[in-house]
Amino acid sequence: MLRNLTAWHLIIVVGVLVLLFGANKLPELAKGVGSSLKIFKNEVKELTEGDGAGATAAAGTLAPAESVAAPTAERAALPE
Repeated sequence: MLRNLTAWHLIIVVGVLVLLFGANKLPELAKGVGSSLKIFKNEVKELTEGDGAGATAAAGTLAPAESVAAPTAERAALPE
């Protein structure tokens, strides 16, 4: 999807952004997006660190592979 992007596409996108927000607002917009991404990254990091103990406990509650495979074998035996 993004393979067909060229320099002209980027120039047009930047031009539209300048027209919509104005040259004075673009630095504020970029700063806001950057701080939002930083907050998001920190939250994801906290969630993955906090789930380290929970993920190992949850792994023991998963059903064995044999019981998961059984319904598909039953479905294969049903007439279509």
